[in-house]
Amino acid sequence: MTFYQRYINGETKEVYDDIHKLGADAFLSDNIIDVEKVLTETFERTAYNLDIIYKELVNINYVFKTDFQYNFERPLIKPLKNTESLLQELDKSVKQFGFVPLSLIMFYKIVGACNFAWDYDTNEDYIWNCADPIQIISLDDLVSMYTDEYALETFEEYYNEDGFIHLDLSADYLHKDNISGGAPYALQITKNPSVDSQFLNEEHNTTFINYLRICFENCGFSRITNPKYKNDYQAFFEKVKPQLKKI
Repeated sequence: MTFYQRYINGETKEVYDDIHKLGADAFLSDNIIDVEKVLTETFERTAYNLDIIYKELVNINYVFKTDFQYNFERPLIKPLKNTESLLQELDKSVKQFGFVPLSLIMFYKIVGACNFAWDYDTNEDYIWNCADPIQIISLDDLVSMYTDEYALETFEEYYNEDGFIHLDLSADYLHKDNISGGAPYALQITKNPSVDSQFLNEEHNTTFINYLRICFENCGFSRITNPKYKNDYQAFFEKVKPQLKKI
């Protein structure tokens, strides 16, 4: 069976493991169409899951930010009309250092952006503590961060320190709770074209797609089950989990 057929049949994680094993061969003409079909299905499911979680959070009066200055502050954004041109700008900005992974490109084309962080400016009484709500910055705001006059200097600093550059996509779980925290969660830019890459500074030490998988296994909150915080999440899980699709 093709990767796509296997994915549809439920081998979601196994398919990505096998795509990863292909390395650069994933981009060969015999493979890339099948790989892109899998990614398309993955991110269509991602968009579906985010819609479900958002709806159920609204139903329990979860406190989202409502006074928006930037798109990244909005709970959900569908793909922007100028997504293609913004992706071209981003590609041009990182080109001398590597390639934006296909996973992030497809995320912006199919999903858009999300920010399920609690609005602590409105209400500091969090429903769940340090639960790490999913948050992926909107493409327009990401591009504005890495195409200004300081972008090259920033990238050179990253490269000299780590041997690669990265794109900051999300605040860490402490900053989301208005606590001084660590470095933002970031996606590694790869030296060669890649289907996916490492999601940096996040405790699971995994790839971007697998991070999204972990988020959905936890109904949008990757750390909500940490016993240290004694979060009361069972009723929410029982309502939401049966509605979500595996990615």
